[in-house]
Amino acid sequence: MRTVAAAVREVHAGGMESWGESVHWILENCQTWAIVGLADNPSRAAHGVARFLQRHGKRIVPVHPRAETVHGEPGYASLSDIPFGVDCVDVFRRSSEAGAFADEAVAIGAKAVWFQLDVVDTDAFARVTSAGLRMVMDRCPAIEWHPGLPPIGR
Repeated sequence: MRTVAAAVREVHAGGMESWGESVHWILENCQTWAIVGLADNPSRAAHGVARFLQRHGKRIVPVHPRAETVHGEPGYASLSDIPFGVDCVDVFRRSSEAGAFADEAVAIGAKAVWFQLDVVDTDAFARVTSAGLRMVMDRCPAIEWHPGLPPIGR
């Protein structure tokens, strides 16, 4: 059985944009982040990452079946329920479920998809990048952020 790291390396072996380039582009250019799996539960990783993104000038949009308000932002039950444009769909779901959200991101016209740590679906990556979106897997924006990235309103 191959490791997560091996699967991620395999995806980029074909000469596509590097992880670093994709990470930087998404963090710099995506302002509205729909966060799949974000509920009002401070003990969950999605809660902390959403707060981090907000503090760095990003608009967060909670996406969870309960459609809870989180960090002052109203939630939506699904990506298709969001009544405005989304730049990046950040997925906090198991790898076995993540591909469906990636496909929904393409359907709503997002610019990018971000799969969190340990979330890898190479088939979803192929579908998303073939549709012209940028995609990152097995990474966390709070870890990848660096001080040179400007906040909104630069």
